[in-house]
Amino acid sequence: MKKASIILSSALLLGLLAGCGSNDAKNAEKANNTPPAATENSTNTPAAEGQYQDGVYFAQGETDESSGWRPFVTLTVSGGKITEAKWNATSAKAPVDKVTYSEEGKYGMKAGGAASEWHEQAAAVEKYLIEKQDPKDITLTEGKTDAISGVSVHVSEFFDLASTALTAGPVQVGPYKDGTYHAEAAAFDEHSGWKETADIVVAAGKVLNVNFSGINDKGEDKKQNSIDGKYGMKAGGASSEWHEQAALAEQYLLEKQDPAALTFNEEGKTDAISGVSITLKSYYDLAAQALEQAK
Repeated sequence: MKKASIILSSALLLGLLAGCGSNDAKNAEKANNTPPAATENSTNTPAAEGQYQDGVYFAQGETDESSGWRPFVTLTVSGGKITEAKWNATSAKAPVDKVTYSEEGKYGMKAGGAASEWHEQAAAVEKYLIEKQDPKDITLTEGKTDAISGVSVHVSEFFDLASTALTAGPVQVGPYKDGTYHAEAAAFDEHSGWKETADIVVAAGKVLNVNFSGINDKGEDKKQNSIDGKYGMKAGGASSEWHEQAALAEQYLLEKQDPAALTFNEEGKTDAISGVSITLKSYYDLAAQALEQAK
């Protein structure tokens, strides 16, 4: 009996060991099939994996006090990757965007000794970001870089704004096509002598900059004429000069995003904008014509 008990106990022990071995094998197999948990040192960044959310990204900087240009960046992401990058700027001193201004030969970088114009260098910077997919993948020295051949301009504002835009996420795109749009009166006004003009810059589908002005038969600019004190509205009893009132009308359109949002009396004036006594209907009609091109 004693010998039989010993044999039975041994059999039970062997069974338990076999069971433990089987469980250990199953646990090991389960562990090998379990994905590793994320760690704080993970390098799986969106730029590295191309996992940006699809959509349009936008960021606008502050106006440069010396140049008057206010930069902005628009990015398009498709399939998790940046497929289009646009670096541009607007200015109260220019009716068109900076790229257009440069393309028209008015920025004058080559005339100042540069190898290429601003819009050409901007295009090279945009291409670099599309290739790298990460606005932080660049070395800057005092806002410039040697990493992009042929680029001598300060590029820090572009990469900073691109980073800001990507961090903020996609924006809701407006109803208009991006670009710069112009409309002007059919003829010079027989009373004032001015041919009125309206220029609008659209980015991310929204009105980003508005410029109301005009030209006369001498080629003078109405807004600049007022800035130089030649228009003389205050001298005639007005509370402010023409260009100051025009700026308020431009800002109103920026806020409303639709020229039809403003109503006028029979004289073409409005009480909706405080401090504005000039005739505005003709300018808002021109703005509507300009934005028709953006639809």
